[in-house]
Amino acid sequence: MDLQIGKATLKDKTYVEKLEALFPDLPERNDIFDSLQKAKFDVSGLTTEQMLRKDQKTIFKQGIRVAVSAIYMDLEAFLQRPSLIADLRAFCQTHIYDVLVAMTIFFNTHNEPVRQLAIYCPHAALRMTICDFLEHSHSPSLKLTLTPSPDPNLQAYIQGNTQVSRKKFLPLLQEALASYFDSTTSPSGQPETMDVSREQVDKELDRAGTSLIPGLSQDEEEPPLPPTPMNSLVDECPLDQGLPKLSAEAIFEKCSQISLSQSSTASLPKK
Repeated sequence: MDLQIGKATLKDKTYVEKLEALFPDLPERNDIFDSLQKAKFDVSGLTTEQMLRKDQKTIFKQGIRVAVSAIYMDLEAFLQRPSLIADLRAFCQTHIYDVLVAMTIFFNTHNEPVRQLAIYCPHAALRMTICDFLEHSHSPSLKLTLTPSPDPNLQAYIQGNTQVSRKKFLPLLQEALASYFDSTTSPSGQPETMDVSREQVDKELDRAGTSLIPGLSQDEEEPPLPPTPMNSLVDECPLDQGLPKLSAEAIFEKCSQISLSQSSTASLPKK
């Protein structure tokens, strides 16, 4: 919850303080955070596809679909996974993605965040445009340094500016796509499209329902649903169809009811 790290907001801080006031018997804030972080970064036993889906956002712009996945491990270790390139290719083909961006994060021995970036895209012109835009971005600057990659369709970087989280990265990616469309506009004035079956795209968009909004990402300031829990990756999980819509007000109202109920129970005379 340290605002200087760049992840938490004043709104986050306010809600945490309200919850702590409602439930004074909660463990220390740092202890809760450490437990959640440990669970969040535990990717043991997950397949590559599950790791990509565990914390994934999607953007859709003029027919191009981009998956942006947070990967909670060192990029070098991720790139050494068996059959990684085949898995990335299969993931993109199955879910009809033109580009897959893996944003890795882990903490070093000094408990400092380390961010890295991998961009997989079989379309050379699109990949080169995105990478060039990100390398030369100044608002904000990612301070990217190239690192060895196991495949020509994958570009890997060390991200020097660790303050740029995915929420700040997504607008840059939107600008990179706009730059690509500007450079590939055909003489008729229509942007060139990827060689993807219209039937495949329609099928995937039907599966996604209303979760994809053209030109916008799913990483909004106030997402309508909480992040997908890891156990929803299990086949036929009841959460596969999404969670009911929740609001901060509804949650706090429920918490207040629980708190009042506990207070009433505690005040009853014991028999």
